[in-house]
Amino acid sequence: MHEPVILAITGPAALVFVIIFIVVTAFPIIFYLLSLQNTLREISLENRKMQPEQVWLTLIPLFGIIWQYFIVARMADSLYLEFSKRNVQSAEQRPGYNYGIAYCILLTASVIPMLGFLAILGAAVCWIIYWVKISEYRNLLRQNPQNYIEI
Repeated sequence: MHEPVILAITGPAALVFVIIFIVVTAFPIIFYLLSLQNTLREISLENRKMQPEQVWLTLIPLFGIIWQYFIVARMADSLYLEFSKRNVQSAEQRPGYNYGIAYCILLTASVIPMLGFLAILGAAVCWIIYWVKISEYRNLLRQNPQNYIEI
């Protein structure tokens, strides 16, 4: 019988690998959260269902997975209210909600053995679509300004 071969990256190569991994994963997450935060800032105070800075709570390990559900729901409700106030038509009753909640469910399902890899792939696809939709909604709000004063 053959013993399994275990490959390990050690020394400076390991440090480079860790840095690359952090950069590849952290930058998209940071830009995603900035996009959510900036979208919430485009929404008037009376229509916001959460403060823009609260999106950063996503970075808290484990809690962040659950917090995503709240972000998606509150973002959708905030966008709906703001669109209604500005008389902006949206094809969705809860803008972005469907892709956002699919992302959350698939992300949560990624911890299931044997299903995890497929769930994380689906979550990544839904995450990107949700991010793009939220960015489109932010641009739509910018194109249809409502004069309000934020204090």
